[in-house]
Amino acid sequence: MKRRLFIIGLALMAVAACKHAGSVPRETIGLVHSIVEDTTGIRRLVEQAGGKGADGSIAVLGEPEDVAVLARRFAVTDRMDNVDGRQKPDSLPDFAGETFHALLDSYNAPYSQFVNGPEGLDSLREVAVNGALHAWDTVCFRSSTGHGIPLKKASAKILIFTSSLQEEFGLFDVDTLQKLVGGKCHLMSPVGILVDEALAAGAQNILVWAPDAVRETKVWEKALESRHRADATLAVVTPKPAKDVRTQLRDVLRQYLVTGLPLDALIIDSYRINPAPLQSELGLIRLCGTEEDTAFDKMLSARFQFYEPAEALLDATYKLLREENLFAHKIAKPVVKYYESAESESGEVILVETSANYVKNTYVPSLD
Repeated sequence: MKRRLFIIGLALMAVAACKHAGSVPRETIGLVHSIVEDTTGIRRLVEQAGGKGADGSIAVLGEPEDVAVLARRFAVTDRMDNVDGRQKPDSLPDFAGETFHALLDSYNAPYSQFVNGPEGLDSLREVAVNGALHAWDTVCFRSSTGHGIPLKKASAKILIFTSSLQEEFGLFDVDTLQKLVGGKCHLMSPVGILVDEALAAGAQNILVWAPDAVRETKVWEKALESRHRADATLAVVTPKPAKDVRTQLRDVLRQYLVTGLPLDALIIDSYRINPAPLQSELGLIRLCGTEEDTAFDKMLSARFQFYEPAEALLDATYKLLREENLFAHKIAKPVVKYYESAESESGEVILVETSANYVKNTYVPSLD
């Protein structure tokens, strides 16, 4: 597999990793140091990140299917009053006037290949840094050849990493890069947001339904550990393949039942699972039709809730826009522009502008 770098002529420097003052002692990757020492314009790109304020875009970066689903949710959601911020639909999309850049990282997907693959997780961290540079750059292309006059795009004021893997393998490096150089782009990842949301709702025992690769890396456990909540527990399970999500839900609960602990929150680490059938199945479980249903019902606390990343990111983005006065304040529907990562003829990984129809036909799945 080729190395995921799109910076022409930028060599990775063998520099000992620094420890940013005031942060948790941790080494960043060499690519970050290369950019900090760069004199060709890449460093300036980071320095200017988030500098456009409200005029910037909201970039959604990650595996294509996840990005496509989340971008669609951003475009149509109407849960808030756009004038006073109350939780009340007003027939106007919550993100009216905003421009969303859906950055479909087809070139590097699936990210699970980095977990046990030959390149390793440091390469996934490089993917995150290069993806951030794409989000902050104002250049994209019409085709993967990289020929012709480049197209212009807005730089991101908010960058959302959809993959929970990049909470641990990438987010730190992008944040460190901005701190070292002076960028101001707001960064988001679903893991920390969801853990904080569950804890704020009073959850003490949390279960995460996640893919194998995520479970193996212990991303969720590390997120809870960083919050220093000795009174809380978190378990991660992967359900067996099944014909529907109702069956998978029962398998997830069955795996947790052996812990003997009550369950306050179930986080669904997926953008593609429709929570409606899960709520319906939960209603059947609460009726206690079988012995297993009775055991599940006793295990589920009175405060039990489902949590999923799309909802959490919608709420967190809306809150950030209001608190930081970053709304575009344009009277217009949200605009979603789609870009796909691809390797050019010269070996760079570049962003290629693509169409909504292409994305819909290629990447938007039916919800499970």
